[in-house]
Amino acid sequence: MILTLSIYYLTPWIRWDRGAELPDQAVLIDLASRRFFFFWIEIWPHEFYFIAGLLIMARLGLFLFTSAMGRVWCGYACPQTVWTDLFIATERWIEGDRNARVRLWNAKWDVRKLRLRLTKYAIWLVIALATGGAWVFYFTDAPTLLVNLINGTAHPVAYTTMAILTVSTVFFGGIAREQVCIYAFPWPRIQAAMMDEDTITIGYRARRGEPRKHSAEITEDTPQGDCIDCMACVNVCPVGIDIRDGQQMECITCGLCIDACDDIMAKIGKPRGLVDYLSLDDEEAERNAQPTKRVWQHILRPRTLIYSGLWSIVGIGLVVALFIQPDINMTVAAVRNPTYVVLSDGTIRNVYEIRLRNKHGETRPFELSVTSDAALQIDVQGQANGNNVVDVPADSTHLERVFVSAAAQTPASTDDRTPMRFWVIDTINDERAHDDTYFNGTGGT
Repeated sequence: MILTLSIYYLTPWIRWDRGAELPDQAVLIDLASRRFFFFWIEIWPHEFYFIAGLLIMARLGLFLFTSAMGRVWCGYACPQTVWTDLFIATERWIEGDRNARVRLWNAKWDVRKLRLRLTKYAIWLVIALATGGAWVFYFTDAPTLLVNLINGTAHPVAYTTMAILTVSTVFFGGIAREQVCIYAFPWPRIQAAMMDEDTITIGYRARRGEPRKHSAEITEDTPQGDCIDCMACVNVCPVGIDIRDGQQMECITCGLCIDACDDIMAKIGKPRGLVDYLSLDDEEAERNAQPTKRVWQHILRPRTLIYSGLWSIVGIGLVVALFIQPDINMTVAAVRNPTYVVLSDGTIRNVYEIRLRNKHGETRPFELSVTSDAALQIDVQGQANGNNVVDVPADSTHLERVFVSAAAQTPASTDDRTPMRFWVIDTINDERAHDDTYFNGTGGT
């Protein structure tokens, strides 16, 4: 909980030099320019495949973890679990342990109960407000926004977002809690497809615990098992299941039942591990007095290796794409209305709109040119003849209208379509990019 909450709350405050045009923030979601910055990584709208790849990796990673160790993501790292644990820790600090909280719940309203409840809800509200505040810090310069929020000069969208997230955080983390895991999330319904007999999950060693204390099955020939039926494992379970009845859909693999049972076993002088992390195969092997598998044998098996391979392929592909992506780019769109224009001297002219992208931190001069087997001339709208150099501002996309002409009675002017290639060159470092298109002639008409 400390690790995950620290990442969430502190990340917007990590500084990173992004030049004069952008906030010096390491992780920034720039909605105005539709870009995402993560330390040295910069993702533009046309590179959304990076986000799609990360989502695929996240899903494959969830399959991998579930196949190997059950719902460990749900039990330890899911935001719903993390914030629920934070709210419960606050509740325990103010109202006491479970028994004290139950007594307080059943007690009549008095000054003490009112004071404890108001204190708890006030702290919950502060936590929720900090959660919503940390979220909006990811979308703009965090120090500046904090000052604006305090002064009341921030954009209304920031206050609205914080209000919505504050209310939802209190509801999901403080009131609904694990009921969200049971009823709202689809993962419990499909987790069984990701698990098998080799999956390490939470289980009950029935061969050792049964028959329980006060059980009708206890006879002179069948002594009592280690389970004293104290219900500690049930009382601490956030979703209210009895792990002794076997693995169930609601279990989020948080391990609280293991800790509670180990504490009871230590108090009565019995070995720990009555409730423990184990697989169905291991439980059966123990019951038959056979050796169990080692942990790595449960993890390194065909199912998990396939998931790991697919995860690695997607990850390597994204890394390669990240390192080979250029700092300049261009896209060309022909203006089709009209397809071509015939000038007074018979010259055929096509019009194109070229979108230039400059991902550098300073303004760069880009030189435009065109190559083709035919003789074509390029002119930038608004520029003197022969001057095809355009200044593109830092970290921005710049739109230019370009004219391409073919002299009268040349092959390009009389043919229907002539392949050609637009080039853009950064005159500072000679970096270049290109885009292919066609020049439209009269086609014999």
